[in-house]
Amino acid sequence: MSDDKKVIFSMSGVTKTFPRANTPVLKNIYLSFFYGAKIGILGLNGSGKSTLLKIIAGKDQNYQGDVVFSPNYSVGLLEQEPELDENKTVLEVVKEGVAETVAILDEYNKINDMFGLPEVYEDADKMQKLMDKQAELQDKIDASNAWELDTKLDIAMDALRTPEPDKKIGVLSGGERRRVALCRLLLQEPDVLLLDEPTNHLDAESVHWLEHHLQQYKGTVIAVTHDRYFLD
Repeated sequence: MSDDKKVIFSMSGVTKTFPRANTPVLKNIYLSFFYGAKIGILGLNGSGKSTLLKIIAGKDQNYQGDVVFSPNYSVGLLEQEPELDENKTVLEVVKEGVAETVAILDEYNKINDMFGLPEVYEDADKMQKLMDKQAELQDKIDASNAWELDTKLDIAMDALRTPEPDKKIGVLSGGERRRVALCRLLLQEPDVLLLDEPTNHLDAESVHWLEHHLQQYKGTVIAVTHDRYFLD
């Protein structure tokens, strides 16, 4: 997406009250933003900042008021306690952020292997169909710069100090899980990036890398953070 200055999201009069709560955590909220906006959300603990992100992401639909999101825009949310598959490795979870690219490369390699099968190279029609499919995938790979995928993964994982690639999620600390989840989300490159305290559990170098990355980010970025230097 690249619709500069087009309003892609709006909420009108949104109020959110948790069950058995006496007062709403959000009351009569109005908010809109355009594609490419960079927004920081400030507030006291318990003032509904995380809830607001979940409503924008569509994960919380139990509220009063109107929320309108333009179609065909992808949304990604980094939660304070992200849910990850504990049986997967760090690398497997990170690769979920580039699943489409991984699938294209896997299919391309599978087709290359098929060229060595007698039932293929002895059949001109099958050979031509495979060559056409290979060319189609080649164009997709070139367009997305998929050949550089491993380098892209290495850079992001190193910058965010993720644990060893073969380490299981189930043995990671809360901070390590957040770094893995953040890495996956940034690689996913959604049109709207929602970050709940993204600098938590990051060292100074990782925060600096993240700041630079988000400055160059083409899509919308909305961050909840207490880090005023990060907001600047």
